[in-house]
Amino acid sequence: MGSYLGKRLLHFAWIMLAVSFLTFLLSYLSPGDAAMKKLNAQGIAVSEEVLEKTRENMGLNRPFIVQYGDWALHALRFDLGTSYKDGFSVSEKLVKGLKNTAMLTMSAILLALLISLPLAVLCALKKDSWMDHLIRLLSFIGNSLPNFLISVLLIYYLCVKAKLLPVVANQSLRGLILPCMALAIPICSRFIRQIRAELLEQLSKPYVTGARARGVKGRYVLWNVLHNASISILTIVGLSIGMLLGGSVVIETIFRWPGLGKLAMDAITNRDYPVIQGFVLFTSAIYVVVNLITDVSYRLIDPRLREREDK
Repeated sequence: MGSYLGKRLLHFAWIMLAVSFLTFLLSYLSPGDAAMKKLNAQGIAVSEEVLEKTRENMGLNRPFIVQYGDWALHALRFDLGTSYKDGFSVSEKLVKGLKNTAMLTMSAILLALLISLPLAVLCALKKDSWMDHLIRLLSFIGNSLPNFLISVLLIYYLCVKAKLLPVVANQSLRGLILPCMALAIPICSRFIRQIRAELLEQLSKPYVTGARARGVKGRYVLWNVLHNASISILTIVGLSIGMLLGGSVVIETIFRWPGLGKLAMDAITNRDYPVIQGFVLFTSAIYVVVNLITDVSYRLIDPRLREREDK
């Protein structure tokens, strides 16, 4: 396990180095003067003298590779600079946004699992029945609807018509319901299809036929099937968590949820490059770490993977 973790951490370091370099390069090549954008965002009167002094303070007069090296060294200490818009620390803004996004993401994943896992098991056990066809049809519809359309429909029926929930989400449990549902519906639809396919594959294997022939009770057979399908289920969940942590921009913007997605959208609108750079680097690190945790979990769940690695 130690050598495996060492290899994965080395891989992680190379990925983050490449991501950081490309992120900084794109910001460096972006049109406009970073010093001018910073002064305009802060409402400071721009003169040639002030502009030149700001460029010097920001290190923009130095060669590109020197600027990148300085930024990367600060990033290693989790110092991602300050926002052009308000002068606050980018790292603090990202951490604050991550707390809210993590709350939304984990709630959506939990809700999706609570709905999709029983429905997927039901579809697999009742394959090609009317119930299987109905659930699959609904899952296709849920997966095909874009997030913004789901959000609009939820707002219209639950907020405007029924007046049950607030349109603008706050950081309370009641404010979390709508964005959580908007994220969970398409995830739940994908989970149902993918888990159903994995369960059907497991149910067709000889060990299931043998267990049934020996008179093993159905619940024990189902438990073994779920255990053997757990690696695939874990893969689906791990990938979904990674994508949602950095990809819930639309939902957070629509419902004004103060997470990483809304922070990134506001930064793009205001051309706040330090926040954009920090967001890309931060979410890339989260995605890689989630994948690393998922891969390590495989080896803990299935001892055969450890034995194969040892050989």
